[in-house]
This record gives sequence, structure tokens and C-alpha cells, in this order.
Amino acid sequence: MNDVFNTLLELEGRDPEFARAYAAESARIEAIDSIINALDEARGTEKLSKAALARAIGSDPSTVRRLLSSESVNPTLSTIAEVAAALGMRVTLTPMSEDERTRITEPMRACA
Repeated sequence: MNDVFNTLLELEGRDPEFARAYAAESARIEAIDSIINALDEARGTEKLSKAALARAIGSDPSTVRRLLSSESVNPTLSTIAEVAAALGMRVTLTPMSEDERTRITEPMRACA
């Protein structure tokens, strides 16, 4: 199955618009997963329950549970910044590696 997917991805990847959309979606998923995992790890380090974290940001416990547990989460930057602050962290941007720029940035800019 992986071979079929990779072959299809290679064929579709020749279309600049597909390559742009695939790169953008990959970057979005990677970024959200990384941030959510870091926030949940920080929550554990701080020994805060999800309910306590929710209280710290003035939110319902279900909101924090969904944020840290759901596979289809798409939080706002505002929510991320508030949760990070409650955990003693801040959201920052870091430059991509050269490999990431080749894999993600270049296909996205090819359609610009």
C-alpha cells in the first residue's frame, strides 16, 4: 500500500498546484502536532490536569481535553498562546532547515 501511495504522490507531485497544496497541508499538520505535543508535555511537567489548565485559561475542561486529545484539532493561535502562557511558555517561530525549505517552502512558492 505504501508503494502505491508513494507512486501516486510522485505522479501527482509533478503538478505544481498539487505540490503546493500537499506541502502546505504537510507543514500545517506538522506544526500543529508539534505544538500540541509540546503543550501536553509541558502540562505533564507542570503536573497540571487538563481541568486545572482549563480553569487557568478560563475555559471549559472539554475544550482543553479536545485540544490535547483530538486527532482533528485546528486551534487558533490565540488559544495556543493562552495555553502556552498558562504553562509558562510562549509561542515562537524558528527558521526551517534547508531540507524543510526544499520540501515545503519551494513547492509553495512555485505557484506564487
